[in-house]
Amino acid sequence: MSHRPYSRSRRDFLKATAAVGALGLAPCLARAASPNGKLRTAHIGVGGMGRADLNAISSHPQVEVAALCDVDSQRLDAALQQHTKAQTFADYRELIDQLGDKIDAVVVSTPDHTHAPAALKAMLAGKPVYCQKPLTHEVFEARRLREVADEKGLVTQMGVQIHSTSPYRRAVKMIQSGAIGKVSEVHAWSDKAWGFDASELPATAPVPETLDWDLWLGVADERPFVPGIYHPAQWRRMIDFGTGTLGDMGVHIFDTPYGALELTAPNWAKTTCRPPTGLGHPMKNLVEYEFPGTKYTTDTLTWKWYDGAFAPPADLEVPLAPEAKLPGQGSLFVGEQGMLLLPHVAEPVLLPQEKFADYQRPEVQEGNHYHQWVDACLGQGETSVPFSYAGPLTEALLLGVVAGRFPDTKLEWDAEALQVTNLEEANALLRHEYRQEFGGKNVS
Repeated sequence: MSHRPYSRSRRDFLKATAAVGALGLAPCLARAASPNGKLRTAHIGVGGMGRADLNAISSHPQVEVAALCDVDSQRLDAALQQHTKAQTFADYRELIDQLGDKIDAVVVSTPDHTHAPAALKAMLAGKPVYCQKPLTHEVFEARRLREVADEKGLVTQMGVQIHSTSPYRRAVKMIQSGAIGKVSEVHAWSDKAWGFDASELPATAPVPETLDWDLWLGVADERPFVPGIYHPAQWRRMIDFGTGTLGDMGVHIFDTPYGALELTAPNWAKTTCRPPTGLGHPMKNLVEYEFPGTKYTTDTLTWKWYDGAFAPPADLEVPLAPEAKLPGQGSLFVGEQGMLLLPHVAEPVLLPQEKFADYQRPEVQEGNHYHQWVDACLGQGETSVPFSYAGPLTEALLLGVVAGRFPDTKLEWDAEALQVTNLEEANALLRHEYRQEFGGKNVS
């Protein structure tokens, strides 16, 4: 499949995502059909977050878990004890090739570097996909998944589960109703430190008997196994497999401001961090963006992301109560008439509080992000984070990850051409060649 240039205008993007920005819903498009009236799901990655995804999706009364896939046999066996009728696989390619019309939809809950390869394989087979955040490991992959979802008219959802909860829905309504006026700045942060600052790896060791290391590596280059660095949980610290704190928590915390303000592609991104080592993401980052203005912002919008030791930001002037502190994770909208503080997984707060003492908070409904996707696959309702929205959001976020490889350098961004215009070396990091056994040419 050849790559087409990104031709959507900003007006087209806003029309397509306006409902999402209001935490409304995107078009249903193609549905999964099941002979017995149930959605037969295949789950790629069933440990860690994959186990949580499996439990949440299978709790829907119309779901039948048909297949389980994991490169770790111990995790696969644990999932099979819950879903004894499911067929099991170590290789997602074999699962999709062999089961064909025996599955209706696919859930991808792997490390970041396998999101796009697994999701694309499923989508090319005509399957709706639920894919964990961040949508992809690389900028180009996010573009391709969005394009393929559009081309095939598939039901899709990115796994930012809190998107559908009432605090985040309420924050969007408050911003879009003009509670604090037009927004000029967004500050977002996480005090997590998903990085690896050492310039060398610890000693290698034999691969655990339960792990298929070659399949775990997947599209990434071959290398020896290092305990405590990759599987099962530390991979997100490493540049070849994860996207650091920005990719892990940033996508959750970016989502509400990005959608509420109906942002598109940034004009530029710049990251302040330690020099690159070629191994891990920095453990603390300050990432700055400038976005074009929308009807909810001033002419341009300044966005700053802080993580690790930079978070929460110490130099922000926020009118909090004397005993109050900024939360360890959250975001702050700076408007012409006040501020909105949105702590991570908590209710939004208008500031200064005395000014908004009589403000009537909008009523919203609580949603189930997982069941929303299942229902949409079955033709009942629609999804709120389809790839048409999740793709551009992920592209913007991952541009900041790329900027971390060129500290203190402003990367000027041409979204239509999908390239950095002022630093050619940065374009090499927007995509990489997959291992030949896994496609060779990335997701083109």
